Amino acid sequence: MSHDPLASGPQLGDADQLVQLGFDSAWSASFDATDTITVPGAPAFPARVTRTDRGACDTLGAAGPVRATWGADVVAAVADDPQAVPSTGDWVRLQTWPDGNHTIEAVLPRRTSVVRAQVGGTSSGQVLAANVDTVAVVEALYPDPDLGRIERFMALAWESGAQPRLVLTKGDLGSDAAELAAEIGAQVAAGCPVDVTVAQDGEGLEGLRALLADGATVALLGASGVGKSTLLNALLGREAMRTQALGAVQKGRHTTVTRELHLGPDGGAVIDTPGLRSVGLQGTDGLAEVFADVDELAQECRFHDCAHDTEPGCAVRAAIESGDLAERRLVSWQKLQREAAYQARRVDARLRQAELAVWKQRTMEYRRSVKDGHRPR
Repeated sequence: MSHDPLASGPQLGDADQLVQLGFDSAWSASFDATDTITVPGAPAFPARVTRTDRGACDTLGAAGPVRATWGADVVAAVADDPQAVPSTGDWVRLQTWPDGNHTIEAVLPRRTSVVRAQVGGTSSGQVLAANVDTVAVVEALYPDPDLGRIERFMALAWESGAQPRLVLTKGDLGSDAAELAAEIGAQVAAGCPVDVTVAQDGEGLEGLRALLADGATVALLGASGVGKSTLLNALLGREAMRTQALGAVQKGRHTTVTRELHLGPDGGAVIDTPGLRSVGLQGTDGLAEVFADVDELAQECRFHDCAHDTEPGCAVRAAIESGDLAERRLVSWQKLQREAAYQARRVDARLRQAELAVWKQRTMEYRRSVKDGHRPR
């Protein structure tokens, strides 16, 4: 079934409403810097990507929704770097052609981006959302919050450059929600705001609504069934996503199938993402934030290369034995460190291969020029 942006999104009617999408003076200057590619007879204007398909995007600009395909420069950029693909939340330069079609001629440099490592043998990351101010990691309080999954998603949020936030849903399904939330926040979200919500009743949404009212873009990130669609509907004040009732074991069913940007009722925007079984990490900076307690302890170990196993003078093992650190935290930290290191090696290998390909091409061109009698000077 084709997607009709006119049927599902708010209609924008004037240039002032670009501000509601997050367009500011800095974005305006970035857009103006792309005017060197303006084509006579094809006027250009800024727009924000709300939904992506293969080779095409739904966007919102001052005049409303616009369906656009990729221009030649964008196609070339994506061929060189898969992360250059226009993604939900991106600001782009659109051009209108005499036949009424629109093309994306440039993607403006991103301020932030939520990027997960790809699966399936590729070393390139996948951009889940671009230019977000806050990444809200969503997890259900009941029946059984997955601390390891929260840590993984929080690391991804820190890596994005945006402000991480932990949103715990289904706070009405138990009597100890506040205590449980405080415990979870202290363990896996130190230094981040934590919301305990009952979305269908509008409870616990004050912090997120305040962000949207200030014009922020909030990305919702979490696994299937944690209540993201219900949360989205509550924030928007309308049913942007259909939700299904909880099953017998109090688990929701996943309804989101694509990444899509929705305008908030009083400003700002929410980017909803599909439920993710898992996310791979592109780097280790986020881990340093999520596991600051483990990192600090590791600095106190007797040996700088301590494996935190049986080495004497290991501050991490001492903290585990005294009960100051949960062993689960160490195991999770080590696992994610290994994953991030593996991904870094894959990226380095890809870059080396790309560099080798360039030198091979130059060598072939040199040999061809010599053969033709045009030795380069």
